[in-house]
Amino acid sequence: MKLEAVQSWIDAYIDAWRRNDPARIGALFAEDATYAYNPWDEPLRGKQAIVEWWMEEPDEPEAWEAEYRPMLVDGRRAIVTGVTRYADGKTYSNLFLIDFDDRGLCRAFTEWYMRRPRGGPGAG
Repeated sequence: MKLEAVQSWIDAYIDAWRRNDPARIGALFAEDATYAYNPWDEPLRGKQAIVEWWMEEPDEPEAWEAEYRPMLVDGRRAIVTGVTRYADGKTYSNLFLIDFDDRGLCRAFTEWYMRRPRGGPGAG
């Protein structure tokens, strides 16, 4: 994967999230993909499970904004960092570890997210 291809995938991820469109979400992932919302819990397994979980409680499109950029790309693995800001004032720093298959689909996605404190150093 090249940096530009990873950014295109991230842009499609944000678009799928904003549209709450199961087809767009599914188009990001390989059939046997895994998705871990944190590195300690058992991940979701399979594209269908990922899409179903994502659609259980979708975020309203106007309730958030996100900006993510690839930090490092090594072969088919990428580290992506960024920020998610919600309309309610909550801001999260994000780190994603993504493994891609040879078609550019996500095989494994692991997310770390940290809520930024309001006010003070690191506040968003």
